[in-house]
Amino acid sequence: MAGDTKSPLALWHLLSLDAPTVAVLWTWFIARACHRSLPLVSAVAMAAAVWTLYAGDRLLDARTAGVDALEARHHFHHHHRKAFLTGIVVASVSLAALLPLIPPAAVHLYLILGGLVFGYFVVIHATESAHRLPKEIAVGVCFAAAVFIPTVSRDPKLRVSLFPSAFLFAALCSLNCLFIYAWEHPSLARLTPHSITQFAVMRLTGIGVAVCAISAVLAVAGERSLSAIYTAISLSAGLLLLLHRGRSARSALTLRTAADLALLTPFVLLPFL
Repeated sequence: MAGDTKSPLALWHLLSLDAPTVAVLWTWFIARACHRSLPLVSAVAMAAAVWTLYAGDRLLDARTAGVDALEARHHFHHHHRKAFLTGIVVASVSLAALLPLIPPAAVHLYLILGGLVFGYFVVIHATESAHRLPKEIAVGVCFAAAVFIPTVSRDPKLRVSLFPSAFLFAALCSLNCLFIYAWEHPSLARLTPHSITQFAVMRLTGIGVAVCAISAVLAVAGERSLSAIYTAISLSAGLLLLLHRGRSARSALTLRTAADLALLTPFVLLPFL
């Protein structure tokens, strides 16, 4: 494990840079697929906001969870907590400075989403009711909403046509979290996950195949302008399934990093946009 933490990909994950990378890439990719352009400030604000949330979440997990429940990312954040806290302050100040440059419609939607995320943080970290919330599902839905907001806020007419792809992307993000949960907790006997989480973990392969297949069908038979989005979702779901199949041959840290790499499929489709 110690050797793994020194690799660039492992540090990409341990430094909480994985989620911001995925968020910025998909935000730009969705806008590009819809033939909309986004200002650079949107990408910078997205990166700052997502990094702050993920780094903060991991610091709080490291503070409140038992030692046996901590993974490499939690130990890393706890060990370097002063540096991460400084980074969170800098990122938060930068985000506040960028807000006036973001379109008001997007800010309005983000404030609504932010209220929901704040409530999630309270339930998860400030109460004893964490098991009552399907964390992996909530993260997937909120992450997908944040990624689609910049495009939808610039052209509200896209809300209806983008809803199926947003739903499938939310399912993909939830799958990412659920696969990681399953890999890090191979036995549910000693855990008390939310009933929805437990139901999904026991049927991961079927859900993954469904997301992959439905997205592939829509990429071919659905709205042509959105085929790139459906294709990327289908490819990512397929990669997660392959990782799940070969999970026994890889370390937990490698699997965790690879799961986020699997969401970078828009890079493959860049030549076709």
